[in-house]
Amino acid sequence: MASKKPAKARPFWERGYRSHGYWQGKKKLGFVELSGNDIPEQKYRWQAGTHTGMTAQLAEAKRAVESAVLLGTSQLPLFAIGEDNT
Repeated sequence: MASKKPAKARPFWERGYRSHGYWQGKKKLGFVELSGNDIPEQKYRWQAGTHTGMTAQLAEAKRAVESAVLLGTSQLPLFAIGEDNT
């Protein structure tokens, strides 16, 4: 009889002071924070892995982080060091 694998923790948003963090368990996947600029078109700065950007709305920034995380987990690593890539 085959046993089930334990389910991965779902990513979630956690609100902080002047920022929001995107977490999966105890691992921080990305964040959105106020940029500090007086430019309304670039109010929120976001980062997920090596992807960064600036948006005017919080919802846009959160979507950008979620899509960057999803893109990073769905692509195969091209230059993985120490792994067998056969």
